[in-house]
Amino acid sequence: MSSIKDRQRAAARARLEKEMAERAASARSRRRRQAIIGSAVAVVVVATAAVLIVNALKKDDKKTTAGSSATAAGTVACTWTPADASAGGKIKDVGTPPASVPNTGTSVLTLDTNLGPIEATIDLSKAPCTGASYKYLASKKFLDNTKCHRLVNEASFKVLQCGDPFATGKGYRETDGTGGPSYTMAEENLPTDTNNPYPAGSIAMANTGQPGSTGSQFFICSEDTQLSANYTLLGKITKGLDLVQGVVKAGDDGAFKASAGGGHPKKELDIKTMTVS
Repeated sequence: MSSIKDRQRAAARARLEKEMAERAASARSRRRRQAIIGSAVAVVVVATAAVLIVNALKKDDKKTTAGSSATAAGTVACTWTPADASAGGKIKDVGTPPASVPNTGTSVLTLDTNLGPIEATIDLSKAPCTGASYKYLASKKFLDNTKCHRLVNEASFKVLQCGDPFATGKGYRETDGTGGPSYTMAEENLPTDTNNPYPAGSIAMANTGQPGSTGSQFFICSEDTQLSANYTLLGKITKGLDLVQGVVKAGDDGAFKASAGGGHPKKELDIKTMTVS
């Protein structure tokens, strides 16, 4: 009886070993197929990647060529970043300036105000994008019939701030100073003179304190002003600085004393029209 059981166990082991051998052979066959398929896929991927790289290089060449023509001699490329409406500011959408703008020569900024004309020179070699932005905004009558909404008259900080397209009408509103265009730009032409960064007559661009937050608001320095060198120097007043000095001398109502400093000018300066030639 025991011999019969031994033979049965031996037969069972033989069948099991045969099945294991067949499974091992089948597994090796699958691995070989997978290896062959994997190699083929790798070849296809490499070949596809090569084609994509070549095509990308061709596109880059085309872009470079196009970029060269777009930023030809005497021009520079500017980036206009969509304004963040969620930040709480008011936005007046008039589109964006051209992507390629002049970076040579000068422009003349003219503010026709209720107190008389104010003129400033913009050096486009130093502030090409900001200068182009102001020329564009002037063409859209962006600041026509607006008022300068904030004044600061402190020992080394005497400025008149303007440039909010919503600062209109008679009197002042709590929201004055929160408006701008539908785009912002990077700061440029930052002061290098630490002793006198913003001399009397400077027009500089206001921002939120964050990089790339320059919009349309600007401030005019009635006297030499000490500020951190974070604000684009747009231009220099050549006519009408005495008008600004008169507004600053008249003082403010202290409306912003607890926050930004200063307040609404007691002597109003209204911008009837703004032109840039």
